[in-house]
Formats: sequence, structure tokens, C-alpha cells
Amino acid sequence: MNRPERRLRPVDLARLAGISTQQVRNYLDAGVLPPAPRSASGYRQFDQRHRRALLTYRALARGYGWETARSIMHAVHAGDLPSALALVDASHAGLHEERRSLAETAAALEAVAEQETESAMPRLTLRIGELAARLGVRTSALRVWEAAGLLTPERERGTGYRRFGPAEIRDAQMISMLRRSRYLLPQIRPILDGLHRTGSTAALRAAVARRRLELTERATAMLEGSSRLHDYLSTAPDEGDGVP
Repeated sequence: MNRPERRLRPVDLARLAGISTQQVRNYLDAGVLPPAPRSASGYRQFDQRHRRALLTYRALARGYGWETARSIMHAVHAGDLPSALALVDASHAGLHEERRSLAETAAALEAVAEQETESAMPRLTLRIGELAARLGVRTSALRVWEAAGLLTPERERGTGYRRFGPAEIRDAQMISMLRRSRYLLPQIRPILDGLHRTGSTAALRAAVARRRLELTERATAMLEGSSRLHDYLSTAPDEGDGVP
């Protein structure tokens, strides 16, 4: 014999997730939680499906990000399962692309970092537009990198135009590749500093290893979130379970 399902208050859900009761109401309004009927006195009535939806959303957010998790849950509750699963697929594809890009970037950075810059490009100097075209970036990006202290081009006498020598060209190549792998400028500085100070690529290898670990942790969180989503989709709306 099925026991009657226990009703939950907003505060019960809030305590479960470690959030405020107002946040529970916000989740409901945003479609993260399924619709909640009102009692005769006008209070929202929550049940075990709301509990499972809340846990599913929070697990999805840890792996897929808050915006994607919200879109997934909204699509589920709108009855648009194909769109929800398309968002999951796109996130996994994006993670795979980041992992592939990181592997390519790591190999390219090693090659660039180990160049004998003076012998490899003994007389090459480039103006800012020429260097930007070579890297496939805007000149404004090079100015931002310079302002952040990552590049120190010389200035032409008379004109004041920037001139990037072999070392600056190499550094700009490294910065460009790291930026494509989503490194922030403060994360790039110690890599360049270590290379300039010791000629070692140890900081570079450590940065790549940290990024690889971040991707592994995100993949694990995505796996947990997708497992929660599968359980949520597999449970009938009127099927109850116990509250811990």
C-alpha cells in the first residue's frame, strides 16, 4: 500500500539545498522547479518531485553551469525533452573541444617556448598590425596584453610606433594560444615570468596540468548532473519517495 506523499514547505527545500526560501520561489518562477499548486489558503504546495527537481538542477549547475542548467530544466518542464537533451549534448561536445584544443595548445606552446628566439628569428621585427595579422587577433588585444605587462615592445624613434622583436613575438604567440584555451591574463603572467627568468617550461606544464584537471573535474560533475537528470526523467510525477 502506497503511503501518502509528504508535503514540503519552501523552507524544507531551502534547507535541503542550503539556499533561502526566496531563492526557492525564484527557481519556481524561472521554471527550474515544476509548477506548484496553491492550497485553499493560497500557499504554494511542494512535494517530492520539487525536491528531486531542486537536487537535479543543483547537480546540473555544478557541471554545466547555472545558465545551461536552468535552460535544461525549463525545457524539461515545458515538455520539450529534445531541446533539453540537445543542451546536454552541446555541453559535452564543447568540453571535448576544449580538451582537444588544450592538447594542441600544450604541444604548440612547448614548441614555441623552446625556440631559440634570437637564432630562429634573428632580425625579424613586426609592427603591431603585422603581428596582429600573423596571430589572427585584433590590434586592441595586443594593446591590452601590453597594458597588463605581458608584452614590452620597443618604440620607433620619431614615430613612436610599436616594434615587436623576436622575444615579444614568441610571447605574443604564447599569450594568443593560452587565451584561446581560456586562460585569464593573471594566469598567463607566471608562465611568461618563469620562461623569462629560467628559460624553463615548468610553469607552462603546470598551467596545462591545472587546466587539464579543471576539465576532468567538470566532466565528473557533468556525469553526476546527467545521472541526476536521468533519474528525474525516469520518475513518474506522482511517484513519491522518502525525505531524508
